[in-house]
Amino acid sequence: MYRSHNCGELNASNINTEVTLAGWVQKSRDKGFMNWVDLRDRYGITQLIFDESRTEKTVFELAKTLGREFVIQVKGTVIEREAKNKNIPTGEIEILVTELTILNAALTPPFTIEDETDGGEDIRMKYRYLDIRRNPVKNSLLFRHKVAMEVRKYLSDLDFCEVETPYLIKSTPEGARDFVVPSRMNEGQFYALPQSPQTFKQLLMVGGMDKYFQIVKCFRDEDLRADRQPEFTQIDCEMAFVEQEDILNVFEGLTRHLLKEIKGIEVDKFPRITYDYAMKTYGNDKPDIRFGMEFGELNEFAQHKDFPVFNAAELVVGIAVPGAGNYTRKEIDGLIDWVKRPQVGASGMVYTKCNDDGTFKSSVDKFYDQDDLGQWAKITGAKPGDMIFVLSGPANKTRAQLSALRMELATRLGLRNPEVFAPLWVVDFPLLELDEESGRYHAMHHPFTSPKPEDMQLLETEPGKVRANAYDMVLNGNEIGGGSIRIHDKATQQLMFKYLGFTEDEAKAQFGFLMDAFQFGAPPHGGLAFGLDRLVAILGGQETIRDFIAFPKNNSGRDVMIDAPAAIDDTQLKELHIKLDTI
Repeated sequence: MYRSHNCGELNASNINTEVTLAGWVQKSRDKGFMNWVDLRDRYGITQLIFDESRTEKTVFELAKTLGREFVIQVKGTVIEREAKNKNIPTGEIEILVTELTILNAALTPPFTIEDETDGGEDIRMKYRYLDIRRNPVKNSLLFRHKVAMEVRKYLSDLDFCEVETPYLIKSTPEGARDFVVPSRMNEGQFYALPQSPQTFKQLLMVGGMDKYFQIVKCFRDEDLRADRQPEFTQIDCEMAFVEQEDILNVFEGLTRHLLKEIKGIEVDKFPRITYDYAMKTYGNDKPDIRFGMEFGELNEFAQHKDFPVFNAAELVVGIAVPGAGNYTRKEIDGLIDWVKRPQVGASGMVYTKCNDDGTFKSSVDKFYDQDDLGQWAKITGAKPGDMIFVLSGPANKTRAQLSALRMELATRLGLRNPEVFAPLWVVDFPLLELDEESGRYHAMHHPFTSPKPEDMQLLETEPGKVRANAYDMVLNGNEIGGGSIRIHDKATQQLMFKYLGFTEDEAKAQFGFLMDAFQFGAPPHGGLAFGLDRLVAILGGQETIRDFIAFPKNNSGRDVMIDAPAAIDDTQLKELHIKLDTI
């Protein structure tokens, strides 16, 4: 037996108990006649004491050779600690060691295994197995496990069945790029790793498994950022014989359950807003509603004077920033420079200060009088002491620019408290979006999303106005889940493929198996997938997902620990029928 107890469970009630512990040496303190060692495992830290007058000489001398991260086993007696440490659960006791075994010596680690480490991100990624020993990363992985277990519990209690779907599937032209896998046994042919189990979960509905879920790994070969990895995990769900309302109720319930069980927070029924309202009011389809600063459209009260910038704009829109009326000119100029950055792309910004006495001071005073500026304040909801920032230009671009500014200001003002949770549903997305370069429509979600029945007639005449039976769940400005009611009959699915630019042969080659299945009694069905990595990070109060993944990739999609991706040898290439001069 390597251990009778772990390093986080012993306390004063265990005094005089003989115990066996095993773990890693966190640090040691040698006082000559006395040596203390902090022993660490996943559960905590226990102090060991080696006393020249009470410890056998060979054991005492061996203790002096211990280095950081040595793996050891000790046997001894739990005794009361003289200098107690109230910051840890085991702080009242220590172990008077009688036996010491070095299970494995260790090199000095390249960074300190402590909460506040001296290791940079690159070195910690290279030695990720050491980084996992640190409490912040370890606790993030334990937190992820807790969330996953609560998901499984909640869904299983509602009679959902977890079913595994294949990882080696067929490449499809929709969505992001696939990771492809060459087939050794089928020369010149390739599998793809799934971007989602979409078609398989629909086939499970055809198969009568009317409540399915899976915590599943998915893959997308796309550009990376802090909240995106080439491989990621979804909570993938599907239900049969349901309408949109049924799905929203079930997964709103799941999210409320997680907030209550994981964070101890009770949340009322989630607000629901349409896609059009979200874009008009917040400038994006995943609004953060923990704070206000809703958009106010100012065309009516900004385009009646001789200010050419506003008169030439498709949209003039502003936000009222609470308490920003005391911003200095330097701070305002800094924000103007911020919106002019290429990442935002605005050409400039107009500002109006709302004075405490009810008057206004604006950067465009020469064009607008106090009545005009009062209307701006009314439309944006500005109060005395606030500042109104106004952008103008093409409608879609200007909304996106103001949305970026809104989020930046909220961050600077401390309005994005990670311990406050504001979920909502965004519904009634457009079914299709036009690619301006190709002139073709693409599915905003995926080609299996059902149109709103009342909009079906618009597919022929105004496809851009057709709304989808689709919905996203948004939490604190992040899309954490999305789904739709699916098409479940062959004729409608064929029609959808037609408007997406598929020929009949292309549709049959890519998705014939699904349309064939629809002919054998497909029930009405729909579903939703949560991004587990992002959901866990937000619940954990973080913006990035990397620390909630055991072995993440870096921003180039590389695993620097195992040095992947990597070249393969000529023998493997030959077996896979890949010629060197083709790669």
